[in-house]
Amino acid sequence: MIRVKNIFLPVSFDEQNLKKETAKKLKIKENMIQKIKINHKSLDARKNKEIHYVYEVDVLLKNEEKFLNKKKFPFVSVTPSEEYTFSYPKNIKLTKRPIIIGAGPAGLFCSYLLAEAGLNPIIIERGEKVEEREKTVELFWKKGILNENSNVQFGEGGAGTFSDGKLNTLVKDKSFRMKKVFEIFISCGAPEEIMYIKNPHIGTDILKKVVKNMREKIIEMGGEFRFNTTLTDLIIENESVKGVILNETEKIECDNLVLAIGHSARKTFRMLHEKGLLMTNKPFAVGLRIIHKQEMINDNQYRNIKSINLGSASYKLTYNTKDKRGVYSFCMCPGGYVVNASSEKGRLAINGMSNYKRDSGYANSAIVVTVSNSDFGDEIFSGMNFQEKLEEKAYLLGNGNIPCQYFKDYKNNNTSLKKESISSVKGNYSFCNLNELFPKYINTSLQEGIDNFGKKITGFNSDDTILLGVESRTSSPIRIFRNDKLMSNVKGIYPCGEGAGYAGGITTSAMDGIKVFEEIINKII
Repeated sequence: MIRVKNIFLPVSFDEQNLKKETAKKLKIKENMIQKIKINHKSLDARKNKEIHYVYEVDVLLKNEEKFLNKKKFPFVSVTPSEEYTFSYPKNIKLTKRPIIIGAGPAGLFCSYLLAEAGLNPIIIERGEKVEEREKTVELFWKKGILNENSNVQFGEGGAGTFSDGKLNTLVKDKSFRMKKVFEIFISCGAPEEIMYIKNPHIGTDILKKVVKNMREKIIEMGGEFRFNTTLTDLIIENESVKGVILNETEKIECDNLVLAIGHSARKTFRMLHEKGLLMTNKPFAVGLRIIHKQEMINDNQYRNIKSINLGSASYKLTYNTKDKRGVYSFCMCPGGYVVNASSEKGRLAINGMSNYKRDSGYANSAIVVTVSNSDFGDEIFSGMNFQEKLEEKAYLLGNGNIPCQYFKDYKNNNTSLKKESISSVKGNYSFCNLNELFPKYINTSLQEGIDNFGKKITGFNSDDTILLGVESRTSSPIRIFRNDKLMSNVKGIYPCGEGAGYAGGITTSAMDGIKVFEEIINKII
């Protein structure tokens, strides 16, 4: 097959026109194309250009060699091999089953491949299976009844299950682990378009079904899930892991332990530190969620084109303040919801989510400010303590509800009074003064950043724009040491994924899970 780049399709056309436009680009008849497959699709909405789709396709033709003339067809190349390959002997054996702590994307993908290799992993998850977790989360949003072990942060699928299922990443993937991740997702029910659209997402509603299907496949291949089960201690002898203690009483022996614990496993971080695992604090970001009408974002991004359904538009914004602090949008959710994502009593954190259709009518994203040990201190848990204090303030400020404020009042340091109901929030909320939440330098940075973003997206900084807090868990505040074999200073323990400080989001966490699988296999063989 050959790969053909830069095929432009007007937004008024549908993909049935793609074959015709490809033939036109190659100057051949349409019936000469035996097979066509989309490799990449993006929307070009840059100013001073007509909005259009840009495709890259793989095409099967007779006499493909003649199209590999760079002078005549500079946009054509041989379709490269882009398959994930990792070879190992069949029928490899372990005397003790590998144990994976955490059923988020890192843990699930590591477990999936271990099960596929016949190693019968045991997956330990403190929360519930996803269909039960969904009911528990809905109860929390409606009545405020929090289950500290099963919530938006903890449970099968991890925190990403309730965050739109965004799969975009800037990581270079020369080994095609990302493609393997997407292939497994698709085999478990994700839309096939995630393989080629520029900013792929699954949607919270579909992702919950995909996670369930992954679990069932892992079980079919010999894996075992233990829900409502918490890692409470480690058995370490001669600097090697020998087993785990679950729920303070149950002991299971193991030689290979994967710690895919997620970025919110604070008690587990402290336990691991006490057991001698080396770790350090790391920078992260904190801030607020911002809500706009999706129509306003669409008008800006699509230049007021309304006659064609281009879907809910997204944005990505960055700014450096006068004090040299980075302010940027994070986890943007087109057509989504702001959700109460708390996991501890007396502390409040929020997140954003969207369903697959992204049709709530409102856009939201986190607007966050980078913080580091110069802000919160040099001790291992200084960043985590910084998060906890912000979440305690947020809980008190909103009297247990999500605290929110109009941007005009935030800038003027005035308490907001309720003027309207907010349909795109999951969980109760209260209007207040968010200036009381952060140190002055964060408030100043956020206000300066949002005003700057108003120069890029008209209406972004309007007076009645709603802000909500606190967005405190953008990434892990901890990085657990691991060597070039991805093993901690305790032999047999593999820190993995976002919680260990080596990933950020669903895709990179899943890819890290695959990397750890590879190292476990390499150690065995």
